[in-house]
Amino acid sequence: MPEKILVVDDEDIIRESLSFILKKEGYTVDEAENGKVAYDKMLIESFDLVITDLEMPQMKGTQLIEEIKKLNIQTSVIVITAFGSLDTAITALRNGAADYILKPVEFDELLIKVKRLFEVRNLLLENRILKKEIQRNYDFDDIVGRSPSIRRVYDMIQTVAETDSSVLITGKSGTGKELVARSLHYKSKRQNKPFVAVNCGAIAENLIESELFGHKKGAFTGAVSDKEGLIKAADGGTLFLDEISELPLALQVKFLRALQEKEVTPVGSTVPIPVNVRIIASTNRELKEEIKAGKFREDLFYRLNVIEISLPSLKEREEDIPLLADHFLNKFRKEMNKNIKGIHSDAIRALVSYEWKGEVRELENVMERAVIFCKGDFITLKDLPENFSHTSSSIDFSKLGSLEDAIRKFEKDYIIKALESNNNDKEKTSELLQVGLSTLYRKLKELQISH
Repeated sequence: MPEKILVVDDEDIIRESLSFILKKEGYTVDEAENGKVAYDKMLIESFDLVITDLEMPQMKGTQLIEEIKKLNIQTSVIVITAFGSLDTAITALRNGAADYILKPVEFDELLIKVKRLFEVRNLLLENRILKKEIQRNYDFDDIVGRSPSIRRVYDMIQTVAETDSSVLITGKSGTGKELVARSLHYKSKRQNKPFVAVNCGAIAENLIESELFGHKKGAFTGAVSDKEGLIKAADGGTLFLDEISELPLALQVKFLRALQEKEVTPVGSTVPIPVNVRIIASTNRELKEEIKAGKFREDLFYRLNVIEISLPSLKEREEDIPLLADHFLNKFRKEMNKNIKGIHSDAIRALVSYEWKGEVRELENVMERAVIFCKGDFITLKDLPENFSHTSSSIDFSKLGSLEDAIRKFEKDYIIKALESNNNDKEKTSELLQVGLSTLYRKLKELQISH
């Protein structure tokens, strides 16, 4: 869609000439003979750009700029001014105009300025959209999962995000610790500053001090120039230390001092550099056991563990597995442009009863594979890895009753979990279970489910 431009000038010849030239370039153009007419038009429709003279009857260009500013709209302004009124044009720039052009108007110059302005404007718009998209991706208002255990995590994030307190995120590998860290960052007042993630176990021990604190030229062999450390790179924002238990013991002392003093000293330097960062750390280990074993400093643990967010395993939130599976299905069918309608009940049962040693990350990988192999409208058991067809092989049949009782118990538990995951919404639950609403009501009665 072409950009919309409003040309404002009390001289007909100038106004009409500008409109003609701009229309030839493909822009949509409207005209106004003074600021008052222009302002009235802007109350009715939106414009991407206003090109306005400064000296006009009824409402001058400077006043029009002030009124546009009050409307709080994304409209840019270019002012037209005579050489003798340059001071007025500069005042207009200070008050919010994007650029100016001198009379007599050089059309080529004007077109270059208009084109450049729209290029910059579009880049800024794309940047804002990208930032909103990033924040949406880490927004826990719409995150997958409705189980009580994951709801407690959401509540913690909402409560803690706006503070500057250090946070320790604990949980098994694959439970989404970095996702929580990013959510804390993007919901905080630091959201427009850097989020720097460091995997403490992925950096060689002899390099990690230099990576975190930076170094001066000549500090060691290979230090051919000064290097800013990752702590300084996160200045004003958030530093996420993934798997903090992997941080070498000798470096823990220096890191603790940096936290307490809010400054870092690069390798090879004696001059500390002030930093303002929020620290979020994560671990899949029991740090108190690491302390007992002499592998982690107790004082650093208490400095980091101001607030602990413990992430539940999938075993603790089985009712979220169908929702997570559907979430990943939506993600991958869009990426692969495949028209898959849903997941068949046999596949859902296999996913729920599977032992997820790799947690949510493993579930995501399994769903990606299933979307790749699915040839029909629904993902079925044959689209899952082969070991999913044997998920019930470890059952001790000597402790079970009749097959009818076992099926009845499974159905009851499964329907209850489905209802809870949909906040007892019967219509949504029937869609999830792929049964008619009347069938669901009949099952509720048969199985004596009072939801």
